[in-house]
Formats: sequence, structure tokens, C-alpha cells
Amino acid sequence: MPKVKNWQINRTMEYPYEENRPKKQVAYIFDTNKCIECQTCSVACKTTWTSGRGQEAMFWNNVETKPYGFYPTAWDVKILEKLGPQKWNNNTYTGKTIFEAAPQGERVLGYLPEDEDYASPNIGEDEITGIINKGAFFKNIHSAWMFYLARICNHCTYPACLAACPRKAIYKREEDGVVLIDQSRCRGYKECVKACPYKKTFYNIITRTSEKCIACYPLLERGEQPRCVQTCIGKIRLQGWLSKPEKIDPDNPIDYIVHVKKVALPLYPQFGLEPNVYYIPPVHVPEKFLKQMFGPNVKKAIETYRKVHSDKKLLAALLLFGNTPYIITKFKVEGEEAVGFNEKGEEVVRVPFQEPFFQRPFFDKENEVYRINTT
Repeated sequence: MPKVKNWQINRTMEYPYEENRPKKQVAYIFDTNKCIECQTCSVACKTTWTSGRGQEAMFWNNVETKPYGFYPTAWDVKILEKLGPQKWNNNTYTGKTIFEAAPQGERVLGYLPEDEDYASPNIGEDEITGIINKGAFFKNIHSAWMFYLARICNHCTYPACLAACPRKAIYKREEDGVVLIDQSRCRGYKECVKACPYKKTFYNIITRTSEKCIACYPLLERGEQPRCVQTCIGKIRLQGWLSKPEKIDPDNPIDYIVHVKKVALPLYPQFGLEPNVYYIPPVHVPEKFLKQMFGPNVKKAIETYRKVHSDKKLLAALLLFGNTPYIITKFKVEGEEAVGFNEKGEEVVRVPFQEPFFQRPFFDKENEVYRINTT
């Protein structure tokens, strides 16, 4: 197999195809500390893209409660067990990726979910890790915890679905890095479903072809963020373009949060796909659990996130989440405001560091009425 560079595991690795990064790479950042699992993103995606026949069990976007929630059932537990020990030496992953651990005659280590694995998208919802005893209280890291993990296709730099497809029906767009399935070539072999460790490719029993998240590319082409990003009530999401590791732009909010401040981390980087959805880890969850999910830099990421109010530029980047439907490619701090710009250099959003507060007088002289202020 060819050798390719994977910056997330800090080494070269085996992959069936030569390295070929797109001109620009679609990327997302999700802040797990702000997610309330309202499922607005899931509903928005479902009603936009997967409301047809054969798509009943498809959730291109879903939100699951960790540690007991999965869709399909136990998706990460199963692949982690198959992969075996995953060892890090500082920032370098020394274990095997799913490409390097593939059985003889196969390109990817994977498994094919059973039909019933898709029957319980809300399994484990709101379940915590233990029982709260009478008189207990929370302080720092919780003794019993849970958190919400929003998931979509990662539009990976090294997609396992693409690597496994015998028909070469899956491709990565050169212009934006979106991973798509050419359904005219797909024959429904389910090799992509088996290969994707995140289980974000789905088989349609009516059309007998595979389908997956398309990153709302019609919106991307208009300079707008995808539906799941625009509709997010908790403002946990930001979509933009991630620069190549050797061409980091500190004025790009995605680059600044991912590459410069390293606050947002990939999900299971040890799989080797170099996924392009990044998560700000939850601050209240034990480090050991988070390290397995997001890699060895979890502790530093949380420390930086906790000190965000002393870092104006990082605070500005985080304030851009959920405040405009347009893709932000540049940002800056201007006084006490965060300002975002599109690819044309036009200002598309301006957010104050502190929301203005207005208090009405108790007695309104002009209308001669008393008013009660509520907050």
C-alpha cells in the first residue's frame, strides 16, 4: 500500500491510494459543552435529505449520549475491540490504523452492522455512568457523568468508504473535499457500510445503493453553511474550510481553533482516516475516557478552553458559532467585537463580547404605567 502523511496521528501510514488533498477541505467544529441534544440538527437533516422510501432508518446527522449511546448500536465499541490496543507515544500514534490492521485480502478492518442495530437511534439517551447518592454534589470532574455527541459524516481526508469500494463509486471532490457516492456506479455491495468506522454510510433497501451525508454541498456552493449548522439552537457548530497543515491561516477561525489553539480535536484519530469534524471536548468528563475518543491532547485542549476569557482572539472565534448562515473564512477582533468575513472579504457577522443589557424604569412617565423587568 502507498504511504501517506496523517498529521492527526503524527506519522505516515498505509492507505490504498496516493495522498491527494483537495484544494480546500470542508471542516466542522462541534462544541460538546454547549450541546443540549435537542435533535434540531437531526430533524433538519432528516426532513431535508432522508425523508424518502428506504431512508426510514437513515440519520446522516444524529446526537447520541455518551458513554452508553450509539447509532448504530455499539458502533464504536465494536470497532475499538476489533482494532485492539491503541497506543500513543506523546503525540504519535504507535498502534495500527484500520487500514494497517485490515485482514489479508481486504483493504479496511471493519464490520457490517445487523439490521436491528439501526432500530434504536435513542438508545442510552440521558443515561449517566452511575447513581447519585443522597447528599452528593458536583465539584470539578463529576463522579457520574454523560455528554452529548453530535455526529455527521467526517468527510475524511482518507475515507475508509472510498478505500473499500470495489466499484470506485465513492470520490472526494477536489474543490471542497466533500465525499460523495456516485449512485450510477454503486451496486449496493455494502463494502462502504462495512468499512466506515463511524458508520455514516447507509444502505437503502429500496434503491439498493448506498447513501451518505453530502455536506449540503448546494449550500456550500452558495457560500452558506449546511442545514445542521444553520439550525443548531445551542450554537455549537461552525463550518468552514480547513487549510493544509503546512499552510495554516491564523485568521481563518477553523484553522485558529484546530491548528493554532488546538482546542478542537478529531474523533478517534487512531482509526487513521484524518476526519474533518472536530470536537471541543466536554470539561466535566474523566480524561481517560476522553483520551480514547479524542487523542492525547485532551487535557491541554480543556485547559485552553477554560481560559478562553483571557484570550480575546480565541473568544472571538468561538463567538462566531451559530451567528450567521454564511461561511466565515476570515475573522478579527475589533474593539469589543468579533467580526467575520466571507471569501469575498465582505463582513457577514459582528458579535459583541458582551451582550448589551437594557433595564426599563419601573415607572414609565410617558405612558404613566408601571413596568416589571424580567430576565
